[in-house]
Amino acid sequence: MSSGKEVRSDLSNHRSGHRARLRHRILTGQGNGLHDHELVEYLLALAIPRRDTKSLASQLIEEFGGFARLLITDADALQNFPGMGETSAAALKIVQIAALRLISEPVRTQPILGSWQSLLDYLRADMAHLAHERVRVLHLDSKNRLIRDELVSEGSVDQAAIYSREVIKRALALGTAAIILVHNHPSGDSTPSRQDIAITRDICAAGRTLGITVHDHIIIGRDGHTSFRSKGLI
Repeated sequence: MSSGKEVRSDLSNHRSGHRARLRHRILTGQGNGLHDHELVEYLLALAIPRRDTKSLASQLIEEFGGFARLLITDADALQNFPGMGETSAAALKIVQIAALRLISEPVRTQPILGSWQSLLDYLRADMAHLAHERVRVLHLDSKNRLIRDELVSEGSVDQAAIYSREVIKRALALGTAAIILVHNHPSGDSTPSRQDIAITRDICAAGRTLGITVHDHIIIGRDGHTSFRSKGLI
């Protein structure tokens, strides 16, 4: 009969071997073939190396609705999940931060109107799966380079506040030549509401009187995005 010590040793060796195989696949260019739960499993293994993280990874993905939703989940919610903690939550959040930094590089370094698809990719990665509404304003200089990407407000499941006076006031303070308005619809449907259209037109009118152009208002949803400019709404 095997002793408890031998069983623990066998489990430890199995876990070590499994992680070594994952590591080999990552380092030899086979990482694209890893399943979502394997990616999460390996990340958690770096943070909590003495635990079997395979089961925890699967539970997290199921609880939070998939890999993408897991990475954008609030840090407090991750830390409070059974088996998780500050270090393991940070291991997941750093992936989100690194991914957004990578995707946003063309947006931060090149004229935005010439990097439109990069902008949409960045916004979708950051906002498409949020469970609450987020409003942001992209401030551009006269050459359409990004001056500031500012979070204006974060709201409940279906509502966040945006005030035309405050948007234009901030644009004047930054010396903004043009702005792009962005917000998401947690419902997943990017169709603009009547309120969305009315607020956008108010901001456009206020901007025109002060020489500030509103290039677009983009609504991000899980179904894609809606551009007010493309739809002829501004």
